[in-house]
Amino acid sequence: MPVVRDLRVLLHLRNFRRLLAVRLLSQSADGVYQVALAAHVVFSPEKQTSAGAIASAMAVLLLPYSLIGPFAGVFLDRWPRRQVFLYGNLLRSALACCTALLILGSAPDWLFYASALCVTAVNRFVLAGLSAVLPRVVDRDRLVMANSLSPTAGTLAATAGGGLAFVVRLVAADSDAAVVLLGAGLYLASALMSLSLAAGLLGPDPDDSRLGLGNALATTARGIAGGLHHLATRRAAAQALAAMTVIRFCYGALTVMVLMLCRYAWSDSDSDGLALLGLAAGASGAGFFAAAVLTPWAVGRLGRFRWMAVCATAAAALEPALGLWFSPHPMLVAAFVLGMITQGAKIAADTVVQTSVDDSFRGRIFSLYDVLFNVAFVGAAAVCALILPPDGESPTVVIAVAALYSIVAVTMFRWSHADKAL
Repeated sequence: MPVVRDLRVLLHLRNFRRLLAVRLLSQSADGVYQVALAAHVVFSPEKQTSAGAIASAMAVLLLPYSLIGPFAGVFLDRWPRRQVFLYGNLLRSALACCTALLILGSAPDWLFYASALCVTAVNRFVLAGLSAVLPRVVDRDRLVMANSLSPTAGTLAATAGGGLAFVVRLVAADSDAAVVLLGAGLYLASALMSLSLAAGLLGPDPDDSRLGLGNALATTARGIAGGLHHLATRRAAAQALAAMTVIRFCYGALTVMVLMLCRYAWSDSDSDGLALLGLAAGASGAGFFAAAVLTPWAVGRLGRFRWMAVCATAAAALEPALGLWFSPHPMLVAAFVLGMITQGAKIAADTVVQTSVDDSFRGRIFSLYDVLFNVAFVGAAAVCALILPPDGESPTVVIAVAALYSIVAVTMFRWSHADKAL
């Protein structure tokens, strides 16, 4: 099979293999940490969680990155990117240990959120950097396959990390602190793995300006403006980002709905609700893997924009057909389907962005990409806080999301006809 052959070629590339290991360890730690946060914030027996509370938590943890994200891009285009992976993961490991101590000490919620905010803030640099450096270790002809394997494998690693976190909670008598410490260990392993990559391999290019911290901060505004101007001149990249922002909004709305269903409608206990959420996450992760296998073939046959249009069309048709039952089994199938569709579209969009923008701007563009993802997800949670009933069963949300998918599908088909190369 062509997919298997390309996978073998990629995995024989030493630097790609090492970069992939950095991603897998880092994102598995993310999965562990996210389960600990979900268990502590949403599924704690003493907390009566509402959609508004979930939206507030997401706003606290994600919205500040709308400010950090563009700054991260400016730094990624100036700092040695390998060092970002090294020191970023070392810092996250130390901060995760602090979070564990706060859980053990029954610290107030605001202090817990502040600690979690610091851990995930560093994640903006690491994830944006991992996407920006991929063209440095893979040739252009295999970039679609690399975008299929690398981010999808990272998502699967996060899912596996979440599953491992569930096991630790059972063994350690529901200790969220023990789960957080496991994540700290994985962040440390990712930092050490980054040392296997040559210091100058990941860029930025030698002729890029290398500013010190003070000068970089002074020119950040101009750098962001430059990134936005560059994006405005790359129509294909801007269109791909716009489409993925809407798809991310849809995914965020459905995520909040499933959280509420698992918490109140589908289970009689907090542990059962958390287990159902784990199954949904696992189904979505399996869909991500299926997308990694299917997308390179589909993009080769249809083109990147047409494949994104097909993904959105499938979501518009299948999401209400499966979601309006508000039953665990159809919803688990929907989690798989939407995981495959969302990741399939993202692989195509990532490739469009990577091949449409210059290397000296990739860090900034992917940081803006990250900001759009965060704002869309939090925006979806805020809308759900206004619409969702206490048990999470809302036909209005399901139908509205299907309508948004339909709009994306029609728009992407029109754009694909306008630009035959995509």
